[in-house]
Amino acid sequence: MFGARRLFSAGWLILLAGSLLAGVAPEVWVELTGRAVQGVGAALIAPSALTLLMMLFGHDPKELTKALALYGAAAPAGGTAGVFLGGLITEYLSWPWVFYINIPIALIALAATAPLMPATPATRGSIDVLGTLTVTLGLGAAVYAIVRAPEAGWGSAETWLFLIVAVVLLAVFVAIQARRRQPLMRLSIFRTPNLSAANLTQLLLGGAWIPMWFFLNLYLQQVLGYSAFPSGAALVPMTVLIMIGMIVLAPRAINRFGPKATTVAGLVLLTAGMAWLSLISPDGSFATDVLPASLIAALGMSLAFIPSLGTAISSARPEEGGLASGIVNTSYQVGSALGLAAMTAVAAANGADRLGDLPALTDGFSAAFVGAAAIALAGALIAAITLRTRTSAPTDQVTTSRG
Repeated sequence: MFGARRLFSAGWLILLAGSLLAGVAPEVWVELTGRAVQGVGAALIAPSALTLLMMLFGHDPKELTKALALYGAAAPAGGTAGVFLGGLITEYLSWPWVFYINIPIALIALAATAPLMPATPATRGSIDVLGTLTVTLGLGAAVYAIVRAPEAGWGSAETWLFLIVAVVLLAVFVAIQARRRQPLMRLSIFRTPNLSAANLTQLLLGGAWIPMWFFLNLYLQQVLGYSAFPSGAALVPMTVLIMIGMIVLAPRAINRFGPKATTVAGLVLLTAGMAWLSLISPDGSFATDVLPASLIAALGMSLAFIPSLGTAISSARPEEGGLASGIVNTSYQVGSALGLAAMTAVAAANGADRLGDLPALTDGFSAAFVGAAAIALAGALIAAITLRTRTSAPTDQVTTSRG
């Protein structure tokens, strides 16, 4: 309705405002409000960025593959690099600067948007406010129920109340989408070959990857005794390998073996890496307990992310590129949120809530790695069963260019 470039700029403005609010926050609730505002900005930036990328490079399948590789390298590697920079900033400056650093980045992005990004005309339509509210509140209730379950109890009235509310809200959302003339998400788009399978793969990939590096960082700090900066630096090898894997290895693997085989192989490697991480010990070391396993997991992530992302976006019709971009971003973010919430519950139930008790903490983190490995394995099996080797255009055009 408003155009990808306008939403991209609006997202950066909102992210800038949220970062400033979080940085100057005198109390926790103000900081949380700033974080929520940041989330709104990020929610506008991510899908509009992918839409702009498709507009710039979608006409050339070879260039699109390169562009997706660079985008893919920036996304997950950015999260890992953020942990490193966050540790550096926290240790040598102060915690508000992890928010202030976004301000000059946002200003640079805003200055570059107009001259570099293609303009998109606005179109008529209406915003599905009720659909937006039901899906957001439904997903929020589901995450809250899972996060609270270890304390409230899985059989408690509170847990079941929020789970029931989540199911009802999401069911209402689907009903609204089926009946509205201009829905937030046209349900028939999921009939597009490979789109549903690729989005489910992205959901499970996020559900496995985000808990892994989250609990890996906790293991480094709470068990091995690393402070903020060293624990962030310990994740740099993963970051470097992810970038190399996504930019260099993944496109070559896609060209040689195809997107389906590359996705499945990446998820299998991710499973193996996290299974290895589950063998951590209270008196372990970075060189033996963390580095080799984390590199295998990072390689798996880099191989699975690019082909599943490209398949999810290129499966839709060109005029629905914005919708496809929004769905795949949502799939990954929802998978990340639910996966982290679920693995937090698993870790807490196995001792991760007993601070200072190194064996108990290790058992809890190990259980989370096992759970994340199970999610990745489920993703590999589902991708192997549901992803098609060949689909109709435009996916054929992309897969053909990749061999």
